[in-house]
Amino acid sequence: MIDSFYIAWKYLFFSKVRFATLVACITLIAILPLALEIILDESEQQLVERAEHTPLLVGASGSALDLVMNSLYFADEVPQPITLASADEITATELAFAIPLYVRFQARGFPIVGTTLDYFDFRQLQLAAGTPFGLLGECVIGASVARQLGLQPGDSLLSSPETVFDLAGVYPLKMRVAGVLAPAHSADDLAVLVDIKTAWVIEGLVHGHEDVSRSLDSSVIIERTEGNVTASAKLMQYTEITAANLEAFHLHGDPTGYPLTAVIALPHDYKAAAILRGRYQNTDSLYQIVPPADVIDTLMTNIFRIRNVLDAVILFVGLATLMALVLVFALSLRLRQREIDTIFKLGCSRLTIAQLLGAEIVIIAAFSAVLCLLILGVVSHYAQQLVRTLFI
Repeated sequence: MIDSFYIAWKYLFFSKVRFATLVACITLIAILPLALEIILDESEQQLVERAEHTPLLVGASGSALDLVMNSLYFADEVPQPITLASADEITATELAFAIPLYVRFQARGFPIVGTTLDYFDFRQLQLAAGTPFGLLGECVIGASVARQLGLQPGDSLLSSPETVFDLAGVYPLKMRVAGVLAPAHSADDLAVLVDIKTAWVIEGLVHGHEDVSRSLDSSVIIERTEGNVTASAKLMQYTEITAANLEAFHLHGDPTGYPLTAVIALPHDYKAAAILRGRYQNTDSLYQIVPPADVIDTLMTNIFRIRNVLDAVILFVGLATLMALVLVFALSLRLRQREIDTIFKLGCSRLTIAQLLGAEIVIIAAFSAVLCLLILGVVSHYAQQLVRTLFI
């Protein structure tokens, strides 16, 4: 039997192209459903775990999926904004604790998450270096952000404009990195966390500029009266918040009307959660309240339906490929008929010939199995990163 494997290996090594083609075909047939299973299981685990840890989300009426994906996983699809007053209303009910979120901007491809320090306690985030943000213009970056951008506490990170031509005149904000989070193995690893007011600074709702009442540049002043000074658009705004200009930053208008993308509501108990949800059941309401776990369950149900379709497609493709492999072996036997006749004339029995051909199949299957295990090992090792890149 060992001799059969030796001869089969020598033949396969001689027919390298045929050998590699057969191994690649069998590997692809086996690896597709297995790798898909690993990716879907990891995506389900990440999505469900984070959603179940978030009791309720309040946002603008519209797509509940967009609201959940933006608030929990910081997806690019930004829901319609609500106002800070909605967070105050939740707190005023004394049924839940409110954590505001404003997830709209990015910094070098990573989402900027405007929130409060309560978010750190809620997500149980730990600092690996530095301190939490304490001043306007400071940020705390996730472990993956720090690793990919090579940043550490004390460095600077510039926010990215939403468009190439920002007609609103909002300048990128140079933020100081106050701290770096320890790996949380969640979407927070890829986030840039800032105070909610810093997010408003990026939008231009909170800004700082020189004291126009003391400006001597006549081109900057449009009108000067006894109690008011009107400045032109030429007045340069600060693009970095420092100790020297911190006091120059100020709000315009009522801050309760400033935008949020969502509010995380943390009810005190199940009864409080039921009462709070009941207050948002009015179909004419501008707000919606959703349990993220229910939304993710619906999403996963749809994903599993898609997986069933993919499994069926892969099954049919696999059957077609197996038939093609059988055809290749059959044609190979026809082409090798003279070799088989020679082996038979040398005194080998039909059983020996069958052993030689069987040894070839076993060697091909063994190489395919080893290659499958290696690929599955790589997919399993990078499953978290693949899921965050492809789905989250």
